[in-house]
Amino acid sequence: MKRIAILATNGFEESELKSPKEAMEKEGFNVEIVSLEKGEIKGWADGNWSNSYKVDKTLNEVKAEDYNALVLPGGVINPDLLRREETALDFVRDFFKLKKPVAAICHAPWTLISAGVVKGRKMTSFNSIKDDLVNAGANWVDQEVVVDEGFVTSRNPDDLPAFNSKLIEEIKEGKHEMQHA
Repeated sequence: MKRIAILATNGFEESELKSPKEAMEKEGFNVEIVSLEKGEIKGWADGNWSNSYKVDKTLNEVKAEDYNALVLPGGVINPDLLRREETALDFVRDFFKLKKPVAAICHAPWTLISAGVVKGRKMTSFNSIKDDLVNAGANWVDQEVVVDEGFVTSRNPDDLPAFNSKLIEEIKEGKHEMQHA
């Protein structure tokens, strides 16, 4: 059974965690929410705090080798907190080193920029962080979903159907030899 990590903390965009999680579980994947601390993390929806989600594992309990893929939901607060945590950045980098699929939506590429894994990669994001990605060396495009050798990115919650579909396809394909940081 495929085991997927969703890396998130407080302030994640709720739909960007909930929708991919449900789509992957429908495929029979074992999906775990990995975060900085035990307990629950609180989502963000429509400009306000939203529902809480149970954390399955903390970063100090897991390693990239344990999973088939990594999913990074957006929101503004969530990636800004994650990018300051070296354990989170190391966890992200390891997926790229192991050539495993990584998917990020909306503001989540902020964490990827801090992990140093976007240079030379074709990707998209929420339009307000386009300059951040370009300055970090990414080839930014304005498309619903972009796939670059197992690396899946989308712009915002409206792109979730396409994002989920490509994410599942890449997980089923498995490791991508050309996946790199």
